[in-house]
Amino acid sequence: MWARPGGEGGATLPRVLVLLPPSETKRDGGDGPPLRLEALSHPELDPSRKALVDELVDLAANVTASRAALGLSPKQDAEVARNAALWASPTMPALHRYTGVLYDALDVGSLRGAAAARASARLAVGSALFGLLRADDPVPAYRLSAGSALPGAPTLAARWKPVLEPVLAALAAEELVVDLRSGSYAALAKVPGAVTATVLSERPDGSRSVVSHFNKAHKGRLARVLAGSRAEPTDAAGVAAVARRAGMRVERRGPALEIIVPA
Repeated sequence: MWARPGGEGGATLPRVLVLLPPSETKRDGGDGPPLRLEALSHPELDPSRKALVDELVDLAANVTASRAALGLSPKQDAEVARNAALWASPTMPALHRYTGVLYDALDVGSLRGAAAARASARLAVGSALFGLLRADDPVPAYRLSAGSALPGAPTLAARWKPVLEPVLAALAAEELVVDLRSGSYAALAKVPGAVTATVLSERPDGSRSVVSHFNKAHKGRLARVLAGSRAEPTDAAGVAAVARRAGMRVERRGPALEIIVPA
C-alpha cells in the first residue's frame, strides 16, 4: 500500500492523495543511481514497467521509428537518446523530474518542513512509462506519452488498465484521491470515487467556458494548496473548503470541483 512517513511528533499524515499528470518536458541529469525498479513504489507494476522500458530502449535504436511512435520531430532526437539510456542514466525524485506549467505552479521545491513532508506523502504522478509514482520515486528522464503508439503493441491504456486500476482502487478505498490528471492519462486507469477538477473561465456577463491554456497552472496551484495544508479533507466539500481558504474560487458539483477564474 501507499507508504506514509510520519508528520511532526510521529503523527500520521492526512489520508489524501493528489494524483498529477506527468509532463512532456523533464529535467536532464540527476544525482541518483541508474534506474532500479525495485526502488519504486508499487512493485506489482514492475513487470509492466520493465517491459515498457525495454521496448523504449530497443525502439531507440531506430530513430525514424521512434519519431513516429512518440510523435517527435527531427529536432527532438535528444528525446530518443534519452530513451536509449533509460537503464544507465541518472535518476532524481519524480516530483523534481517533471517540469512545465503545472509543476511551476506547484513549486514543490519551495516547500519546507512539515509542508514538504506532507507534499511527499500526498503527491503522486500518473506516468505512461511507470504507471504510478510517488513523489520521491527515483526516475530517469524519458519520453513516452499516454497517446504514444509503440509499434506492434497494444495501446498503453489496454496495457495499463488491468494492472493499474486495481492499485488505484485499493488506494481509493483507504484515502481520498484528488485526480488532476488530463484526459489521456485518466484513460490509462480510472480511480473510483475520485474528486476531479475542471477550470472554467468566467466572463463579465457570467457566461463560462472551459480553460485550456492555463488549465495546468490552476491545477498546479490547487495541488500546492492541498499538498501543504494542515487540513485533512475527506470529501469534495473538504477539498473545496481548503482551496477557498487559500483564496481560490471553487464550486462543487458532487465529486467534481469547478475552479472559477476571470476571463
